[in-house]
Amino acid sequence: MKKIISSVCIGLVGGAFALVGNYYINQSSGNTSLSYNPYAAPPAQLASYHGASVANAPDFVASAEKSLNAVVHIKTIVENKNLAYDPFQELFFGRQRQPNVMQGSGSGVIISNDGYIVTNNHVVAGATKIEVVLNDKRSYTGEVIGTDPTTDLALLKIREKELPYIAYGNSDGVKVGEWVLAVGNPFNLNSTVTAGIVSAKGRNINILDHSGAAGSLAPIESFIQTDAAVNPGNSGGALVDTNGDLVGINTAIASNNGSYQGYSFAIPVNIVKKVVADLVEYGNVQRAFMGLSIQDIDSRFAAEKQLKHLKGVYINGITANGAAEEAGIKQGDVVTTVEGVAVGSTSEFLEQIGKYRPSDKINVTVMRNEKEVIIPVVLKNKDNTTGIIKKPEVMRASVNSLGAVFEELSPEDISRYNISGGVRISKLEPGKLAGASIKEGFIITSVDKKKINGLKDIKDVLENKTGGVLIEGVYPNGIRAYYALGL
Repeated sequence: MKKIISSVCIGLVGGAFALVGNYYINQSSGNTSLSYNPYAAPPAQLASYHGASVANAPDFVASAEKSLNAVVHIKTIVENKNLAYDPFQELFFGRQRQPNVMQGSGSGVIISNDGYIVTNNHVVAGATKIEVVLNDKRSYTGEVIGTDPTTDLALLKIREKELPYIAYGNSDGVKVGEWVLAVGNPFNLNSTVTAGIVSAKGRNINILDHSGAAGSLAPIESFIQTDAAVNPGNSGGALVDTNGDLVGINTAIASNNGSYQGYSFAIPVNIVKKVVADLVEYGNVQRAFMGLSIQDIDSRFAAEKQLKHLKGVYINGITANGAAEEAGIKQGDVVTTVEGVAVGSTSEFLEQIGKYRPSDKINVTVMRNEKEVIIPVVLKNKDNTTGIIKKPEVMRASVNSLGAVFEELSPEDISRYNISGGVRISKLEPGKLAGASIKEGFIITSVDKKKINGLKDIKDVLENKTGGVLIEGVYPNGIRAYYALGL
């Protein structure tokens, strides 16, 4: 019994010492309790974070205010007055088909105070009417100055002065991880601003036409990829940096459902500047070429060609008498820079060359036998000369009302499509052909059963023509089509 009492006393004394020690420890550390109740509600606090300074946080207010009034809402109407010609329907029912009117919507960016507006070609392609609505709700009729399907750009003009506009930035200086704003009219929600970062540069997503419909010129795809929210209706809108300067034209999204899923793509502004300047000065785009074929380099290809580096693009072919051959560039060289700008893919290479005109002299750096060589190159046009390609003459009278630019076919085209002749529609503007659902690239082989071999033929057949007309031809994919329309 004595042992039990002794043990209890010892325990009580030890507990007292522990309580006293714990009290003094808490007093010295400023704590009032070390107890924990897993069922107690956590203490409430305001939902703000004070762990970092906001001095370096991005501020989008100024850039948004600079951009909003210079981004416009573009509304288009496409009238499909005549679909593919059906002689049986006409025989039994007559020409009683009603026009099929489709409405479209997109965005545009005012780039000068006198009313020049840049947008995507796919926003206005085939439109018979274009309405431009400013942020202050003023409305104008848009005039198409020119289009370039190879970059998916179009230049419009409205009759107004002293307009707000966005200044050009420098897309070559844009860095991955940099903050950007997308400004446009998604889902007809006017003047919408979203923010994100630059996710990648030089993206080729194979969204532009590679069929040769654009005069057999390869498209230029070297998009700026961002995660700023872009949706249908944003096409043609502005991508601006935190200074409010234009760095791209929003063009496309990568999505499984047709809406934003985190990946949007914009045309770099340095390409936009060049295309716009060409359309204003010449009426068409002056594409420059080096006269070579290139391909990307990966580890397998580098091992096959015994290349020690993966940077640059590999030259696997040279065009006879082209700019590259005349400059001394050789098959097997690897292009690493164009005018000091690094190129790591074919899309980046095409982007840089796309900034120049025929006859421009540029410096190209190549790796040859593991040594860097800087070679001056005088660029050429698609005809392998240094001259300016003139805008095709738009024919008068009823041909002009068709709203199309025609071009002659090459012998290779005639052989490829297995036809005896024809003329290609290289560009469509608002007019009769666009209203009949004819697409750019269509080759007209006959009009009212009269064979068309060249520009003179189509002019002779259509000039001063009135009433109905039957147009027959073929698309670059080999599909033959018939169209009936009234002049």
